[in-house]
Amino acid sequence: MDLNVIKTFIIAAEFNHFRKAAERLYISQPTVTVHIKQLEKELGVVLFQREGKKIKLTEAGRSYLQNAKRLIEVYEEGITDIQSYSQGYTTTLKMAISPLIADNVLPFVLKQYLENHPQVEISVEIIESAEIEKAVLEERVDIGLSCLPCFSPELEQTLLFSDKVILVAPHDGRDFESAPPLDEEELLASNYLLTHNHPSYWDELCYTIKQNYPTTRMMRVSQTHITKRFIAEGLGVSYLPSSSVRRELLEGRLLEVHTSAFPMPEAKTFALTKYQHKTQNEFLRFLSRFRV
Repeated sequence: MDLNVIKTFIIAAEFNHFRKAAERLYISQPTVTVHIKQLEKELGVVLFQREGKKIKLTEAGRSYLQNAKRLIEVYEEGITDIQSYSQGYTTTLKMAISPLIADNVLPFVLKQYLENHPQVEISVEIIESAEIEKAVLEERVDIGLSCLPCFSPELEQTLLFSDKVILVAPHDGRDFESAPPLDEEELLASNYLLTHNHPSYWDELCYTIKQNYPTTRMMRVSQTHITKRFIAEGLGVSYLPSSSVRRELLEGRLLEVHTSAFPMPEAKTFALTKYQHKTQNEFLRFLSRFRV
């Protein structure tokens, strides 16, 4: 079976139009018609109903479409694998990583890992922690690095890091040694509290803050890097994992504020795997050497 014929069928089904399929494939419309007739003859079914210039998949055509797509996917995966092998890669590692972890630990760790393991080809998918468990379960990825624990009995969960959460405020421009310390209650009374930039601790933390500082005004900001930008621009303050603001604190762009009214939560990083394969285990051992 000619795979070009299969591709023609898939594109024609996408557009429901032979001329548009021809334009997409850079072939003539009669060639599209020949491909479809050739495939229908080989399968022994009619794939399209013709209604003038328009076409519509038959029931048999709809049934075969999913098989055709899988056939092309398998072929393209084979091409990718052989290209990786020819480039010196002998192992692949697919990871799903939350935006927060990707922004903090990932670049440095991956650079170090790839220098030590040049034979491993890595692909990274950045998705929210709430979706990572599903990606690992469905085997779309080999490892998930998540800010949330998993609940599926089919998955293995490893706690990689525990990170303290701190109150972060914009730099007030005053000298660190001579300026009086910033006050948590005063900051929360005069600024918006930027919340829900981490998936695990904010619901409980918001309740605790309202119990201690009931007049606190809150604003949801779903991404940590945007939260940091908002803080730097004077739009509010937030409770963030210390690792996520390490550079900004060292460079003096943000300030850590002492807190004592209630215990701070911890931000945790989990590794989720479905199978204990050699490459996954080696990567996790390597990752455990680094503190976010």
